[in-house]
Amino acid sequence: MYLSVVVLALVFLLTAVRQVGRFRLRIWQIMLAGAVVVLITGQISPEAALLSIDTDVMLFLFGMFVVGEALERSGYLSFLTSRLFSRANTGEHAIIIILFGFGFFSAFLMNDTVAVIGTPVVLYLAEKFNFSPKAALLALCFAVTTGSVVSPLGNPQNFLIATYAGFSEPFIVFFSYLVIPALCALAAAFILLRWRYGEALHKKGSIEQIISPGNPPLALLSKISLIIIIILIILRIFAGTGIIPFKIPLSWIGLIAMAPLLLFSPERKEIVRHIDWCTLVFFAAMFVLMQSVFDSGIFEPAFDLPFLTTVPVLFCVSVTISQFISNVPFVALFQPVITNSALSVPQVLALSAGSTLAGNLTVLGAASNIIVIQNAEKKGIALSFMDFIKIGAPLTVIQSVLFIVFLSLAPA
Repeated sequence: MYLSVVVLALVFLLTAVRQVGRFRLRIWQIMLAGAVVVLITGQISPEAALLSIDTDVMLFLFGMFVVGEALERSGYLSFLTSRLFSRANTGEHAIIIILFGFGFFSAFLMNDTVAVIGTPVVLYLAEKFNFSPKAALLALCFAVTTGSVVSPLGNPQNFLIATYAGFSEPFIVFFSYLVIPALCALAAAFILLRWRYGEALHKKGSIEQIISPGNPPLALLSKISLIIIIILIILRIFAGTGIIPFKIPLSWIGLIAMAPLLLFSPERKEIVRHIDWCTLVFFAAMFVLMQSVFDSGIFEPAFDLPFLTTVPVLFCVSVTISQFISNVPFVALFQPVITNSALSVPQVLALSAGSTLAGNLTVLGAASNIIVIQNAEKKGIALSFMDFIKIGAPLTVIQSVLFIVFLSLAPA
């Protein structure tokens, strides 16, 4: 009965360590192995496993990954960011635009996508404005993590929480409760980066020319896909208000947005081949393993504890535990708390914000940090654990206070 819980514990342990002997394990491999074990040992039936996989989540992610790959491949997002930074004339200005510009992008394109595309852009900016590339990388990490807090599309755990909580208007809920503390949190990140790298950030610099998309036809289709995403998000926001008579499933946003790319781009096969299939495997395996754990019933008494339903505790527990396990499995594990404990909106969002902002504490707190660091290392730039935590630790403390105060004072 409890074998699935043992498997979950091993998955969490391996996720924290991520290395066995000389073998470096990836998170999706660990989660897939856990799902296979519970299937083979009969902890969950094949039929129940298939039913546990949320097709709405999977189809949405698939569509968004297709759009993200096309944006990167076409060079269209690089074009947008070069226009965005063209008015900057010092490193300080560049850092501000990195924080708030990429923070905005991550709210709608998912933080991991922005981390992939943003790394070469910020390193280019550090070179042009003659400041430390570590400052640029830290700004990008903090931007994609903090910016993703304000939207159910910003990161996978937000998406899961919005689904579990059954918010009828998730975009309005996230934005109305979290946008003000998120803006304050980004300002705090700028103050700390300026304090750490201040003198270098005052140096003059400029972008000599706008980076044109390397693949204009694909860039045009990518632009169309972005416009479709924006339109569908707006339509979903107004669903149920009388303007739109029906609710638009989130999966429709991803699938309709990717349609122009798959229908009209001759590079459709290459785009699909290079999307983040590993993350899709991770999610499918996670649904199977977590369903098996939920079916065991071992955690039900723990979810009845009253201290798990206050904003400060939910937030701090989320930040802490997400350092040792991936924030997505952590949120999935807390599904009974969200669905069965009648949590208020601020309490649910405390769980969401805490599990997300955990990524600003250490490099292991978010997959987007790992993406940025690995991509930077390919270009010969190293950002160490200590480089990150020197700024990340005080930033997380400040941001935690901001969000706890705002959510504690917000109406239920």
